[in-house]
Amino acid sequence: MTRSFTEIRKRFLSGLALAALAFSLPLMGQEGQGDVTVTKGVARLIPIALSGFTGETQEVLQFDLYVAGFSLVSPGQGEWDLVSQAGGELEAVLNNVTAKTEAFHRSYPGGSVRSRAHTLADEVVEAVTGRKGIAKYKIAFKLDLGRSSEVAVCDYDGGGMVQLTHDGNTVAAPNWGAGRRSLFYTSYKSGYPDIYSHDLGSGARQPFANFPGLNTSASVSPDGSKVAMILSKSGSPDLWVANADGSGLRQLTTTREDESSPCWSPDGSTICFASRESGIPLLYTIPASGGSMRRLSTGGVGNVSEPDWSPDGKLIAFTHMKKGDNFEICVMPASGGNVDVLAAGEDASWAPNSRTLIFVRKDHYVPHLSLLDVPTKRVKDVVRMTGNCSQPSWSR
Repeated sequence: MTRSFTEIRKRFLSGLALAALAFSLPLMGQEGQGDVTVTKGVARLIPIALSGFTGETQEVLQFDLYVAGFSLVSPGQGEWDLVSQAGGELEAVLNNVTAKTEAFHRSYPGGSVRSRAHTLADEVVEAVTGRKGIAKYKIAFKLDLGRSSEVAVCDYDGGGMVQLTHDGNTVAAPNWGAGRRSLFYTSYKSGYPDIYSHDLGSGARQPFANFPGLNTSASVSPDGSKVAMILSKSGSPDLWVANADGSGLRQLTTTREDESSPCWSPDGSTICFASRESGIPLLYTIPASGGSMRRLSTGGVGNVSEPDWSPDGKLIAFTHMKKGDNFEICVMPASGGNVDVLAAGEDASWAPNSRTLIFVRKDHYVPHLSLLDVPTKRVKDVVRMTGNCSQPSWSR
């Protein structure tokens, strides 16, 4: 089937802007008339003092620990002290001030200054909280260059950015493959909205879905064996699933309206997505093996999109659009229920710790990436990055 450039491009951009276009509709029905429940309480910050660190090491440590829910205090004023030891390499002692004990004394030879500081921060987080740190993971995102957009990857704090594509066209919806070895994304490289797989080791890429119509929003299952995506090959944009090698393609939804933004439950059994089946965008789940759509209650709130399931399976983050083109990041239990508003923004993606989100926040209409510590609701901008950045995806 021949694809008209103008018509397919229109369909592609319409699909990518699904939520924004639909949100211009008046709220209606049960889900459109409720109020968002804002949880008032936030988690306690962990006071920690840093002593003896300088330059880039200190900058990285301060950033990492702030994002992880620590509050930086003067020496002797916190529950924990992290003290630099003199020497040519990074060496540090973590003391539990409250218990008057030494938690660890470690050195970090080799590697860049930033890499060593990230490793130290992660080990402080694990020693104090018992959870793994996230400072060594990567972010993929859409980099807007004006007349074109490209896929880029960077450290979670914006350092070490690498532009992966140089097509001079439109890209969208990057998503990590298994083991952080590959990316899937939509590109207009061929003149049509097709999904590509991109091997990060070799740099090789190939079309994964290039059917007539819209091919977008690839989402890789947690075990890397399946890919969910939105295809319009049978008419309207529907949810489809295929094996990671492209075989076994199967259509999961058959609605007359648009589906968008699929994400997987951690066990790979269920897919959550947005659909306009009820007139406005709402969240639904469906068995990954096929079955019936089930609407997921969002506490009476309609006009929602871009769900992302936390790796521990407990929460789903999503975007809610209020009147006036205002977006906000929300979370709720994975089974549905009361909604907690976290911050103004959109396009949230969970970190592997199921605690931190990266999302898009606009400053004077310019989109940039920010980090959100969900329990404390603190936001930290990723200031190392330049340019308009959106659609982040956190490696896991």
